[in-house]
Amino acid sequence: MKTIGLLGGMSWESTQTYYRLINEGIKARLGGLHSAKLVLYSVDFAEIEALQHQGDWPATADILSAAALSLQKAGADFLVIGTNTMHKVAPEIEQAIRIPLLHIADATAKVLARDGIRRVGLLGTQFTMEQAFYRHRLEEAGVEVMTPDEAQRQEVHRVIYEELCRGEIDPASRKAYLDIVASLSERGAQAVILGCTEIGLLIRQADTYVPLYDTTEIHAAQAVEQALNHP
Repeated sequence: MKTIGLLGGMSWESTQTYYRLINEGIKARLGGLHSAKLVLYSVDFAEIEALQHQGDWPATADILSAAALSLQKAGADFLVIGTNTMHKVAPEIEQAIRIPLLHIADATAKVLARDGIRRVGLLGTQFTMEQAFYRHRLEEAGVEVMTPDEAQRQEVHRVIYEELCRGEIDPASRKAYLDIVASLSERGAQAVILGCTEIGLLIRQADTYVPLYDTTEIHAAQAVEQALNHP
């Protein structure tokens, strides 16, 4: 089994989901008392969040690159960044390390291709929805990406930072998200990507008829595959 390097803390609410899903995946595959070989570096999200909203992405890249190097030195065979938004600085992190990076957008595109999904709605932070770094990876894989309108994007972003990253689950926010999912479907989306690792804490497939692709679940599952599939 390869050792997974999990770069987490963004937020810890979703990092604990990664830890659980990865270990459940290893147990399901190997049985018995098996669990994942994993090293975790959890950053202080307050520092990262402040830099995000200041637009100081180079500083976030420096912090995460140093953390990724620590995981490499601790024996990680490959890296998983447990957040969608911070894949904005994935190229800088990849340049700092020698181990492979399992990119969350590539992992998601792989599952969409498997299922024949060519047009998706994308929910996430405003950075993820509005900037090219994430959508471009999906578009390169042949997936058309749709995002909510401006007011909806603002609400999706607000709920992530003011509620979900703080562990708060508000039924009114769940309804707002489900209304946005429905509106994306009405505009022609075949499915909706939960493109923030906290969104799965708020809405689940049982809540809507629209197919949902939870990036946390997808990323964790492919981390399990990579850990168990030797060259």
